[in-house]
Amino acid sequence: MRMTRVAAVAAVAALAVTMTACGGDEGGSTGSSGAKGIVGKAEKQKKLVIGVKADQPGLGLQTGSQYEGFDIEIGKIVAKGLGVDANNIEWKTTVSSNREPFIQQGTVDLVVATYTINDERKQKVNFAGPYFIAGQDLLVKADSAVAGPEGLDGKKVCSVSASTPAKRIQSDYPKAKLQLFDSYSKCLPLLENGQVDAITTDDIILAGYAAQSQYAGKFKVVGKTFSSEPYGIGLKKDDKDGCEKVNEILKTAASDGTYKAAWDATLGKSGKAAPELDTTKLTNCGSV
Repeated sequence: MRMTRVAAVAAVAALAVTMTACGGDEGGSTGSSGAKGIVGKAEKQKKLVIGVKADQPGLGLQTGSQYEGFDIEIGKIVAKGLGVDANNIEWKTTVSSNREPFIQQGTVDLVVATYTINDERKQKVNFAGPYFIAGQDLLVKADSAVAGPEGLDGKKVCSVSASTPAKRIQSDYPKAKLQLFDSYSKCLPLLENGQVDAITTDDIILAGYAAQSQYAGKFKVVGKTFSSEPYGIGLKKDDKDGCEKVNEILKTAASDGTYKAAWDATLGKSGKAAPELDTTKLTNCGSV
């Protein structure tokens, strides 16, 4: 009887060791080559979870279960470079305030969501890119006299909580009356109804909103940018190899035409020519 009990204990111990060995690589993310992080997961599982915006026309827009836009195409390019078919991408809607938590908690593998690279965020996550440089601007009614951020004193300005544009208004234009939501789409009816005087975020996002059929002719982008917003691809802070691999994929996309094709199929429909992806400015992964 005692020997049977000892044998049972030994069997349980052996099983525990086996389970630890199987689960000790952050959810089975080590690939056959020994790579970890996103490279290892893509190699082993052939799938990725990518965080994207769902309410930004031309960039990241969800209709039903489908996502479309430039950020979506960039996500597909990166996934393909990692050996993952577009059909094996799980798109996960993110908002500005949960991008870092989603990466840190492993809810997503990557974030491609108009995600400005800055030093504060680089304390929490790593960034590949930038794959696009935007600039903060204002969206106002077509007949508005607001001609730039200097005209915001006493005006009601709508933006998104925890976003770079909102923080810039708070620090640089404190006399503006800032109203914050979790997505820019919630600002649009307020602007239409005159409950706010302006919406602020990156120029290319605002252009996408203004081009929507329901707002045609009602809004205008002021056209006076007052920042530089380098859009990066976020991933876990310690995944330096993954970051460097994504940068390699972006370099290839710039040279083989797939970057331009992604633009032309999405934001290029606005008539704006594809920018040149300057691969000399890609981040030094892991540095602040």
